[in-house]
Amino acid sequence: MTTDDRGESPVQGKDELQRAVEEKVAQAEAAAGSEPPVNASPATRKRATKKAAEGGTPAKKAAAKKAPAAKKAAPAKKATKAAAAPNATEATPEPGGEDTEVTANPVVAPAPIAEPGSPTGAPAGQPTAPDPDPAEPPTPQAPEDAGGDTAAAPVTDTAPGAAEPAAPVREPGQDIASTTTAPATGTPAAPAGGTTAGAAEDAELEVFTDEDLQAIVDGWSRDPHRVLGAHRTAEGWAVRTLRPDAVAVAVLDEDGSRYEMRQLHDGGIYEGALPRQPGDYRIEVVYGDGEGATTTHTVDDPFRWLPTLGPMDEHLIREGRHERLWEVLGAHVRRYETPRGTVEGVSFAVWAPSAQGVKVTGDFDYWEARAYPMRHLGSSGVWEIFIPGAQVGTRYRYHVLGADGVWREKSDPLAFATEVPPLNASIVTESTYEWNDDEWLAERASTPWHERPMSVYEVHAGSWRQGLSYRELADELIEYVKDAGFTHIEFMPLAEHPFGGSWGYQVTSYYAPTSRFGSPDDLRYLIDRAHAAGIGVIVDWVPAHFPKDEWALARFDGTPLYEHGDPRRGEQLDWGTYVFDFGRSEVRNFLVANALFWAKEFHIDGIRVDAVASMLYLDYSRTEWLPNKYGGRENLEAVAFLQEFNATVYREVPGIMTIAEESTAWPGVTRPTHLGGLGFGFKWNMGWMHDSLGYVEREPVYRSYHHGQLTFSMHYAYTENFVLPISHDEVVYGKGSMLRKMPGDRWQQLANLRAYLSYMWAHPGKQLLFMGSEFAQDSEWAESRSLDWWHLDDPAHRGILQLVTDLNARYKEFDALWSLDVEPAGFQWIDANDASGNVLSFLRYGTPPADGAEPDQDVAGSALACVVNFSGSPHHEYRIGLPRPGQWREVLNSDAEGYGGSGVGNYGGVEAVAEPWHGQPYSATISAPPLGTVWFLHEG
Repeated sequence: MTTDDRGESPVQGKDELQRAVEEKVAQAEAAAGSEPPVNASPATRKRATKKAAEGGTPAKKAAAKKAPAAKKAAPAKKATKAAAAPNATEATPEPGGEDTEVTANPVVAPAPIAEPGSPTGAPAGQPTAPDPDPAEPPTPQAPEDAGGDTAAAPVTDTAPGAAEPAAPVREPGQDIASTTTAPATGTPAAPAGGTTAGAAEDAELEVFTDEDLQAIVDGWSRDPHRVLGAHRTAEGWAVRTLRPDAVAVAVLDEDGSRYEMRQLHDGGIYEGALPRQPGDYRIEVVYGDGEGATTTHTVDDPFRWLPTLGPMDEHLIREGRHERLWEVLGAHVRRYETPRGTVEGVSFAVWAPSAQGVKVTGDFDYWEARAYPMRHLGSSGVWEIFIPGAQVGTRYRYHVLGADGVWREKSDPLAFATEVPPLNASIVTESTYEWNDDEWLAERASTPWHERPMSVYEVHAGSWRQGLSYRELADELIEYVKDAGFTHIEFMPLAEHPFGGSWGYQVTSYYAPTSRFGSPDDLRYLIDRAHAAGIGVIVDWVPAHFPKDEWALARFDGTPLYEHGDPRRGEQLDWGTYVFDFGRSEVRNFLVANALFWAKEFHIDGIRVDAVASMLYLDYSRTEWLPNKYGGRENLEAVAFLQEFNATVYREVPGIMTIAEESTAWPGVTRPTHLGGLGFGFKWNMGWMHDSLGYVEREPVYRSYHHGQLTFSMHYAYTENFVLPISHDEVVYGKGSMLRKMPGDRWQQLANLRAYLSYMWAHPGKQLLFMGSEFAQDSEWAESRSLDWWHLDDPAHRGILQLVTDLNARYKEFDALWSLDVEPAGFQWIDANDASGNVLSFLRYGTPPADGAEPDQDVAGSALACVVNFSGSPHHEYRIGLPRPGQWREVLNSDAEGYGGSGVGNYGGVEAVAEPWHGQPYSATISAPPLGTVWFLHEG
């Protein structure tokens, strides 16, 4: 039993309580002249609507939903012309009569009314009208009899005297059929979206005002679908649509009945009154052709469609955990089955949480930016619309009214294709590519890359051979790389970038492969062909910073959205770029999902993260910087992002690798995240690169004083999993080509380069070589021209290419060079101290047999000796210690005549005898060629 809170008689049970509530409501209505309260309960609203339909209460007195607080305080707006009576092409039964029919069965139940504070509740009040849109559309051409009467009352859904209208409450992402959501990512198992054609007959009524109409026309309405589309009214149904410049508009309901629509606003909002639910309706629009004639089009209405994001998608976006973000944001071709047939169109969704309004424009509306204001999906910050009839190949942009009241034209941050730069519109695309690399992907996941040979050819796609498309590269580049024996191609960034001179390191469209070389499916074809040839593909990725182009990510919604708001953390002055706000969960989500996008949608095998050091240090290249919460210089938010990125990618994509370009001594770059490391698979060994190049650039006579530059790398060789990079950075900006770095005359330069590359391939770590260096290009690299392929007509340069080809072949053949790359047991010095002779000698070991027995020539666990002579003269009768007796076969000699060398060698091999030397039980005398490297494999 319950007691009334005013001390009145107790009421017993639910039924009595309900009757008591209804009596109180009736008393309140009587006291107010039968005017229902503006904030009536759902039961009261339903009863008031029923009375209006039965004629028991004047329709104008019907219950109305309370308007948002911001609007309640505003002065009443002028009412527009009342809805005209239905003008059907066939007999139309009276609403509420026995013959009334609904043209489509309800298929979407209204969502429950949101509690205060719920993200699905009534939208916030509208902002002040903004400055003019930069699209500067022409004045809408309205019919002469449009416009109409005014009154000091709100505009309603219906004719004068009818109940105040309301849009049906719709649950974002609710489909026309039952839709399930995958809990891991929030991606619906079936497409989200659908229509409001099946809105329930008892949908509540809601008021709208002139301000709402003006906001829709101007593009700053947060919920245009609340007014536009099909809505229940007290006298039947109303369909409203936005059709700027139309001469006349009509609505065709599902059974073909035609109803003229009248103009509510001279910006192109039309309303048609229908006696019944319109079902799968269409809009008939008449436009003038500019020459006095007209054309008629029957089109679908974008404002009758439910959001294409579901509640789980919105939740995961808010949390920054939507790992398949690209499947819900951006532009997606969608197809829905309706009673009238398949509806095909494009959904657009963009994250702009501080925007006051967003419109999408493109080829589908002649770039006028007036017809398609988007709706705001609550606290997720996403704006969305589905446009039936939009097609693949359509160009588009967003017009964003920022928090500062300024309109901006923006490309889509999740565009999947763009125009060819310097044009920058986003393009709707849909992949139809069928992959053929299942066997490669399965094999890739079988063994970690640390335990496999990995020789990387770094490529700038635009200048390897200028003018080649992705598909042409699939033929020419893949064949070349396969013939040269490399295991991987690493592409400098392929994400879209406006300035070619940035080489792709200033990205504006992270989800769009550059259109300079073809479509996204063309790139898929290139990667698929590489996999068919047994070649992995690594792509450079730039999550550290992005350019300030006003049409891209910068100040996207009028606030520092993707970038950090404090310039001491949000800008890189050296590069003139913005730095991502790694502390914002949605920004981390944007980047982590982008890495997964490239891995899952393009089947890439590795991600090389550029400029990691600039992310890790708050004072990186800055004189003014903001310390972290502990007062230190470490960017803790960037550290957390990199750990999240690595952990997520390795969990979601079997067999992938991540590589850090990190130029400092930050500890644990390749340590697992669960042990406190950053979680990368590999790190570029920038120390080895600088030291070794610094050594070989000197004349041989001075090298003995810098011998430590060659030996120091082994002090830290096993602190990380390293890649030895001779990258594009070493052959540009006046540094000269690899050939030009070498001292001496041309023969000596070529010999030095052959010796250096042979030493590099034998050193612990994986190899990376920038294009052109494999045949000793003479000129420094420039992105504006092709490599100097004419060098291959010169036997000396062709000899370098043959050496690199043989290095790759021997490297893959001998497991001593790669199987224990990350284990100290895989390396042993022979002599690290012959500075006076400019000689370096060491041993590499393969994985020992499983039973732990001593390896021999018949089983795994091979041993290879490498001797490097960086002096200008040969060393004959040069004794080296060796761990095993017997024959050691000379398997590579960089001074061989076939490579262009002098031919100093060891007649196929040497014999190790029981004479201890260099701390080894055996030794052999060899000939070390001038400026040459020799490898010996133990054969017993």
